[in-house]
Formats: sequence, C-alpha cells, structure tokens
Amino acid sequence: MNMDHADKACELFAGGLNCAQSVFAAFSDVTGMDRELALRLSSSFGGGMGRLREVCGTCSAMFMIAGILYGTGDSFTHEDKTEHYKRIQELAARFKEKHETIICRELLKELSVTSTPEPEKRTEQYYKVRPCVRFVRTAAEILDSYIAENPPKYLNE
Repeated sequence: MNMDHADKACELFAGGLNCAQSVFAAFSDVTGMDRELALRLSSSFGGGMGRLREVCGTCSAMFMIAGILYGTGDSFTHEDKTEHYKRIQELAARFKEKHETIICRELLKELSVTSTPEPEKRTEQYYKVRPCVRFVRTAAEILDSYIAENPPKYLNE
C-alpha cells in the first residue's frame, strides 16, 4: 500500500480538485478505482456536499473509501451493518478529535463562506487563508492509520 496518501491528497487539492476529490482520488491505488471515475464520483461532495457546507468533503471521501474497503454488499447480516456503521463513526470521531467537528461550515467558521453553488476561484490568496488543506491531510492520515490497523480482507488475498 502506498503510504504517501496525505501528500498526494494535498497535492491534488493544491492542483484545484475539491476536498473530497483530493482524498478520494489519492486512495485510488488502494480502492482500485479508475482515477477519472474516482474524480467524477467524489465531485459532488466538495464544499460539504455541493457547497451546502454540511459534512466536510474530506470525511465523505473517507466514508466512501471505507465503504469500498470494508462495506457491505448484497449479502450482509445485521451485525455486519452495525460493524460498518461503527467503523464510520470511529473515523468521524478521529477527525473530530483533531478539528472538533466534521461539519464544513463549522470548520470554516473563521471565514466568511457562502453556500452559493459557484466555487471560489483558486487563487494564491485562497490557498493562504483556506484551512481545507489541513482537513485533506487529516482525513488521509486517519484513513492510512485505520487501514494499517485494520487491513481489508482483499488486501491480504
């Protein structure tokens, strides 16, 4: 497994991808997902789900990756579903330990952000004041740590 996911995710964010895309695409080597499909699938989750400022896109990306690696498919038990939801709540708790919340508007409370559909232009000033790259790094580090502690079954095959 590639262990520079945090650096890769930050690089993708600096290159103009949204927060969710940056984390989700950085783990393509683990999920086996084609980069273009990964970018399209995660594109809706930036800005707290389409700039609604709800769940941070980095957390949405973590949860989607966890679903690919550990989630339930057609055949599952009640216990399987419970275990997976427990996993998602653990990932969220780890993110909250670092940033107090997983809600985009709360993470960006120091900035005057809106939920208009038009994304902000990625300028030098944007990157100077925007804390999102920290959240991108945190999510990728949490996921790398979780995967190392809980290797998915298919990685062991």
